[in-house]
Amino acid sequence: MAKSAIPTNGLGHLRAAQYEYDERETMRAWEKFLINNRVLPEGACPVRKEILQSWSRSSSSGIDAQANEAPMPYRSEAISRLKHANRDLREAARGAFSQIGKLLEGSDAMLILTDGNGVIIETIGDERTLDDGREIHLEIGGVWGEDAIGTNGIGTALRTGCPIFVHASEHFCAGIKCWTCAGAPIRDPFDQSVIGVVDLSGPTEIFRRHNTALVAAAASEIQRVLGERQQQERARLLEAFIESGPARGERDGVVLLDRYGRVVYNRNMPKATQNAGAFAMGQRLVDPSRVRSEAEIAAALPCFLEPRGVSFLRLDGEVRGTALIISGDGPSTRRAERAAPARKLPVEIVGDCPKLAAAIDLARRAAEAGASVLVQGETGVGKELFARLVHAEARKAAPFVALNCGAISRDLIGAELFGHVAGAFTGAVREGKPGKFELADKGVLCLDEIGEMPQDMQPYLLRVLEQRAVWRIGDSRRRPVDVQLVALTNRDLLAEVEQGRFRRDLYYRLGTVTIHVPPLRERGDDILTLAEHFSLEFSERQNRPLLHFPDEVRELMRAYGWPGNVRELRNLIERLYLLVRGRDVSLEDLPPEMRAAGQGGAAAKARPEDGARSLEDLEEEAIRNTIRAEKGNLSRVAATLGISRPTLYRKMRLYDIRRVYE
Repeated sequence: MAKSAIPTNGLGHLRAAQYEYDERETMRAWEKFLINNRVLPEGACPVRKEILQSWSRSSSSGIDAQANEAPMPYRSEAISRLKHANRDLREAARGAFSQIGKLLEGSDAMLILTDGNGVIIETIGDERTLDDGREIHLEIGGVWGEDAIGTNGIGTALRTGCPIFVHASEHFCAGIKCWTCAGAPIRDPFDQSVIGVVDLSGPTEIFRRHNTALVAAAASEIQRVLGERQQQERARLLEAFIESGPARGERDGVVLLDRYGRVVYNRNMPKATQNAGAFAMGQRLVDPSRVRSEAEIAAALPCFLEPRGVSFLRLDGEVRGTALIISGDGPSTRRAERAAPARKLPVEIVGDCPKLAAAIDLARRAAEAGASVLVQGETGVGKELFARLVHAEARKAAPFVALNCGAISRDLIGAELFGHVAGAFTGAVREGKPGKFELADKGVLCLDEIGEMPQDMQPYLLRVLEQRAVWRIGDSRRRPVDVQLVALTNRDLLAEVEQGRFRRDLYYRLGTVTIHVPPLRERGDDILTLAEHFSLEFSERQNRPLLHFPDEVRELMRAYGWPGNVRELRNLIERLYLLVRGRDVSLEDLPPEMRAAGQGGAAAKARPEDGARSLEDLEEEAIRNTIRAEKGNLSRVAATLGISRPTLYRKMRLYDIRRVYE
C-alpha cells in the first residue's frame, strides 16, 4: 500500500511536519509489539508516539488484540435509561448533528456521540456505513472506551483529553483495522471535565486531513450550547429558590447545587468556609444519583460540612437542584469532634476509631501527670502528633524540642543531647553549646527513633532522666533540667530488650506511659475521613476545587493495606491534586500497588497475619513495599516513610534489602 501524508494529531495539536503512514510498516510494528509486549524504541518505529502509548495502555488493560467488535452490554431499557441520563448532552448536540448529518448521506461516513465512558448514545450518517458499524457494535449502546476495545478515535480521545484520529492499522484490535476515525472530547463548560466525544468514522477511504478539525469544531459548538443551557438553568434555580426555598436568617449563607451536585451559586458565605474553598463554584459536593431525600443529601455531604437546612429545588415538576442553608457561624468541623468527643484537641489528630481515641486519652493523662511517654507505632502513623499533643496539653508555653536519634552519627549524638564546653572535642563550637535537654528545659523533648540510640550512650540518657540534670561533655558542672520526655519508635522495644540491643532499665524508665498508635489499616472509616481532611488542605493550598472520590475509589482506599500509613495517604492526596486534571478521581489515577490491592494482592501482603507479626516485620515490609513502589528511588522512599536517608540505609542493611526491585 502506498504511503500517504496525514496529520499527526487533532486541532491545536498538529505538528508542522506531516506524518507518513505506511500500512505495511504499521502492521509490522503492531505485530512486533504484540510479540514483544513492549513499545519499540522511539525512532525505530514508524508509528506515531501517541498511538504507541495507546497500544501500551491497551495491552496493560488486558485488551484482546484479536477482538472483532466492541462490548455491547446495553440493551432496550438500559439504553433508554442511558439516553435519559445524557439528555442534556444529546439535546446540546442536536443542532450540530443536524447540520453535519445532512452532509453525510452518500459519504460513507457516520457521526457518533458518546458519553463520558465512551458509550455511544447517538449516531447519524450514511445508511450503509451505519449498517456496517452494527457488525462491530459501532452503534447506540456499544462501549468504545480505550479500556474496552483498545486504541480508537473515541476511547483515545477520552483517555488523552485531546482531539485525535486513529487510522486503519493504528487501531489496537484486529477487527476494526478496516476503519478510520477521528474523535474530539466534549468538555463540561462549567468544570472542564470530559463528558463525551464527537467522532467521525467510516471505511479507511473516507480519511481526509480535515476530519479531526471537523469533529473538534462540532465539539466546540456542543460546549457552547451546553454553556448557554447551564446559565439558563442556574437562573431558573435562583428563581425557584426565591419562590419556594427554605427560610434563612440575615447572616446565613446560601449554596445552590445543580442536578449533578455541583455548586452553581453561593452567597454570604462564612469567611472560614470561603478560605477552605468548601463551596467554590463548580465544586461537586454530592452525587445526586445515589441519594433520594433531602436528609440523604445532608448525610452525603463531606464530613466537614453540616448545613442548617437542605431543600430540593424543582423545575417543570422535576427535581433539578438543591438549596443548602449554611449558618452564619459557618459549618461545624466534625473532624475534631470525631477525634476527641469530650473537647477539641489542641493538636489536630483526625479520626474517631476506638484504638485512636484510647491513645489520645492516654496521652492527655500522661501530659497532666508529667510522666515520660513512649509512643510506639509503625512508620507514618503520626507518632510525633502525640508528642505535640503532650506538649500542648501541659506545657504549651514552654519549648518543644525534637531530635531524630537515627539521623545523627553516634559520635555526635552525645553532644547534641547533652551539649559541650569549648574545646571538648575536635570540631566543637569555640564558645560551647547547650544540648537538647537544656534547650527543652521546662518543656517537652521528643526523641524520635529512640531504638537507634547507640548502646554506649544509653546509660548517660538514663542518668539524666533519673537525676533530672545534665553534664555537658567536657564539663563537671551539673545543670538541672525539667523536661518531659516523649520517645518515639517504630520498633518493638521490649523485643529489642530481650535480644540485648536496648537497656532494660532505660526501657522501663522511658515507658512510664506507653502509647500504641494504631496503623491506618486498623482504623476503618478513618481512612476516608483523613482523605477528606487532606483533600481540603490541598484544595486550599493549591487554590483549586475539592477532588471528588467516587465509590469505587473510596472502596479501594479502604481495602488497601497502607504500609506507609497516614503519611502515605497524605502523599497520595497531594499527588492526586498535582496530577488529576478534572475533579473526579479515577482508579487509573491511583498507584499500581493500590489497584493491585483491589485484586487481593497488595492488601493481603500489607496486613499482618492474625496480629502475630512484630513491628520489625511490619517495618521491613513497609520499606520493601515503598522501595518497590518508588522503583528504587531512595530519596523518595525516605521522604515517603518520613525518615532520613542514613536511617534508611541502616535499616536496609539490617533487613538485607536490595535497592532495586525488578
